[in-house]
Amino acid sequence: MATAVRDVSIFGEAIAYFNEAADLLELDSGMRRILTHPTRQIIFSIPFQRDSGEFEVFTGYRVQYSFARGPGKGGIRFHPGVTLDEVTALAFWMTWKCAVVDLPFGGAKGGVTCDPATLSSSELERITRRYAAELVEVVGPDKDVPAPDVNTTPQVMAWFMDTYSMHVRQHQPGVVTGKPLEIGGSRGRVEATGRGLTICALDQMEQMALDPAKARIAIQGFGNVGMYAAKLFAERGCRVVGISDVTGAYYNEKGVNIDDASAHAFKHRSLEGFTGGERIGNAELLTSECDVLVPAALENVFNAENAAKIKAKLIVEGANGPTTPEAAGIFKERGIVVIPDIMGNAGGVTVSYFEWVQDRMGYFWKEAEVNERLEDILLTNLREIRAIASKRGATLRTAAYTLAIDRVVKALKLRGIYA
Repeated sequence: MATAVRDVSIFGEAIAYFNEAADLLELDSGMRRILTHPTRQIIFSIPFQRDSGEFEVFTGYRVQYSFARGPGKGGIRFHPGVTLDEVTALAFWMTWKCAVVDLPFGGAKGGVTCDPATLSSSELERITRRYAAELVEVVGPDKDVPAPDVNTTPQVMAWFMDTYSMHVRQHQPGVVTGKPLEIGGSRGRVEATGRGLTICALDQMEQMALDPAKARIAIQGFGNVGMYAAKLFAERGCRVVGISDVTGAYYNEKGVNIDDASAHAFKHRSLEGFTGGERIGNAELLTSECDVLVPAALENVFNAENAAKIKAKLIVEGANGPTTPEAAGIFKERGIVVIPDIMGNAGGVTVSYFEWVQDRMGYFWKEAEVNERLEDILLTNLREIRAIASKRGATLRTAAYTLAIDRVVKALKLRGIYA
């Protein structure tokens, strides 16, 4: 069943979460105005020629929200539904995501209104290179560092890096992260978001006395984030009872065999036809019997209509913005613990930071070292968030925003306002 289009701005919903934390910090109106306006919004046309010879034009976006703590950082998504409002909200979230795990980055995000499923590899390369060329003056290792996001891959990052390097006439692997290992990528980057999500979930489960061996996990989305999270949960002895992608959801009370599901998804490029669980609807997966629920797809999957039906004790947000403010209020009333997106999926940007550092040094770490550093950063900051939540009687979401906003405000005040 198609989901009704909501009139509410995604960026407007993001601001609602910001305001809760800003109230706790007693942030003055001037600072609120600064922090709720992006530094730069870029919109441009991307004309390209299809393999058939036909010309088409897509729209490209890059929003650079904040440079207070360092260069912009944020992914590029290729999706027909990309809008300026969405990209602005995502860049806004990236600002707090980088700050909450104390990375020396600001926030940014980009996108192109195309559907890669309808494009050949050569068409996708032409779009990527034109997109990169349009941004040459405003991105760079010390300006703004893109990365993969929805429907973009290490190969897309390689094309972007090569285009930028050709324009500036020098090899610049640090202009993007999420690249293939052969050209400056970091070990552990592909799995990083799913790994980070699992690290946060398991630590919170311990706090809630949820035994991993008895916990039932349901994961919405079986792309890069959801698949690797599922594998890592299974490795830790958890029972993954539900998985889904755009083709449908599959539930198995005894536990889905994640190796079989992954092999099926790689072979068929989707879960369509998977026989390792009962076929159910995607909406049904969200309200299924589980202890831990991981939304790892797109925005606004939890809303005022379904929040009261969620059975999970713990939600760990792998997607950006999966919970509307109305749903967040219902979860709070019902005592459902939520690790918010800016913390729950911060593993990806953390290892992106490691990749950026390694590119600048020209020295690359072993995967075990990457994973060890990742766990240290995530748990240090998750525990600080819990301490703030406990002290202020706030949710983990409000506590995470409070920590992140405080760090950005301190940076802004130290730098001053250039006028």
